Amino acid sequence: MTINKLSGRELAPDTTDYQALFAQTELTLPTDSILRDTQARLHYALEQFLYPQAISPVVLVKAPEEPEYLKLLTTLTESMQPREQPLCGVRYDINNGIVTQRPAESAEDNFASTRPVNYADWVEAEQLFGCVRQFNGDVTLQPGLVHQANGGVLVISLRALLAQPLLWMRLKNIVTRQRFDWLSFDDSRPLPVHVPSMPLSLKVMLVGERDSLADFQEMEPEFSANAIYTEFEENLQIIDEDSLRQWCQWVWQVARDAALPGPAADAWPVLIQEAARYTGDQETLPLCPLWLGRQLREAAAFTEGSEFSAEQLTTMLEQRQWREGFLAERMQDEILLEQILIETEGERVGQINALSVIEFPGHPRAFGEPSRISCVVHVGDGEFTDIERKAELGGNIHAKGMLIMQSFLMAELGLEQQIPFSASLTFEQSYSEVDGDSASMAELCALISALSGAPINQSIAITGSVDQFGRAQPVGGLNEKIEGFFAICKHRDLTGKQGVIIPSSNVRHLSLSQEVRQAVEDEQFFIWAVDDVTDALPLLTQLLWDADGQTTLLQTIQERIAQASQQDARHRYPWPLRWLGWFNSN
Repeated sequence: MTINKLSGRELAPDTTDYQALFAQTELTLPTDSILRDTQARLHYALEQFLYPQAISPVVLVKAPEEPEYLKLLTTLTESMQPREQPLCGVRYDINNGIVTQRPAESAEDNFASTRPVNYADWVEAEQLFGCVRQFNGDVTLQPGLVHQANGGVLVISLRALLAQPLLWMRLKNIVTRQRFDWLSFDDSRPLPVHVPSMPLSLKVMLVGERDSLADFQEMEPEFSANAIYTEFEENLQIIDEDSLRQWCQWVWQVARDAALPGPAADAWPVLIQEAARYTGDQETLPLCPLWLGRQLREAAAFTEGSEFSAEQLTTMLEQRQWREGFLAERMQDEILLEQILIETEGERVGQINALSVIEFPGHPRAFGEPSRISCVVHVGDGEFTDIERKAELGGNIHAKGMLIMQSFLMAELGLEQQIPFSASLTFEQSYSEVDGDSASMAELCALISALSGAPINQSIAITGSVDQFGRAQPVGGLNEKIEGFFAICKHRDLTGKQGVIIPSSNVRHLSLSQEVRQAVEDEQFFIWAVDDVTDALPLLTQLLWDADGQTTLLQTIQERIAQASQQDARHRYPWPLRWLGWFNSN
């Protein structure tokens, strides 16, 4: 049996060994150096892409299609280009309505370029390919992005091309033939003059999320298969001080690019804790410039200097939580006013507090709240009824969790015949669809309690899924779940007996608020980590699942099944011959 009562230090990322690093003031490096360190795969792919004899003139980059990411990719690509670039492109001359061209001799020529890197998150036809204009008999040629990036790289959002397939077909033709032909955008109106085609050497970086890349692959299967593929990695694994230094340098780079204050030495632990909540892992920190930029911008409102302190950052986070917390508080009020029945004291047979995460569309913050799961059993044919499924409120994953839970119980009981009981489980006062298997360990404990008659301690909530061997498996939304149950217990006064049971594999995902950590340190609230459902049962029922020489849950259930089987055997004779059962029982 493995039950680990967690200490306050295990409930958030431990940064005590990095105080000297946080005190360093020189944490800034050039953007390309930081990107090279944190995006090794991306950097290698761009080396292949920029090589003169590259395997493909197109690179597909999995990244958010936001200007911040496009700008970062542009900066990194520019830094990898040679500093001195030869002049390429042409000069168009227009005399008496006749257009001629000659090789560019100066960067000032109208269609000359020095192999730059340009980006665009959205383009229209004229913006991308340029156009021929005629006004009062005068003809002018307007260069587009493809001309400005001639000899270099064009970084473009995939969604712009997927929404305008004709643009992509023309761009593909240019990249493949390495030549630009002037065409009219309106088939009914030809160009006012003939414009000679021009050689155009162009490489294209297509940036998109997974869905956009999938749509592009479906549209261009062969082209996608031959393109270079890479990803912008959103997170950084923190394995030592060097990797943490890289992350700190990246944060400062984001702050410098946006002209925002950065963290002071004492603010780093608070920022790292919030970052771990965002990634859901104590050893993983985000590289997302959008998320980091938001934290820095909001903290900037609380300071007038070039750095913000831990107190200022904490104040900002508390104010944000209050600003976004209306819905969570109203849901808590429903419980505190006993409109939603959740017990946090006493004992109940077949009733347990599970933990749920609630996400409302349009609401920026997920929050946790306890859910009451109940189970009742009666003499029957061994059917386990999932009321949520019967009412068409249970999803497929929830149904799978129920079946796995039943498989574990039947294997542990080792019966040669069907269990003589039927059981029904439900989420009480749940009026919307329930899905996921994160409550399967709670449901199994409620079922065992109902079968054995052993009451469950209502001061303890539990989350986690189980496999067919009863092993506890990790679930998501852990911080919100624990803080949601803690908030209810705190409003009803902490008794020093309340707590939460979680899978041991979830410990690395904890990044709890200071209030919860302090309550755990003061032993007013507890968090236990377990490896198996049989480890959770003694905490909930004060009885072991199975052991020699003492009363156990398994023994109690088996005895109850045996008694029910004997009673069932007595009633197998027809009523006029029921007296024969009396002889068999004596």
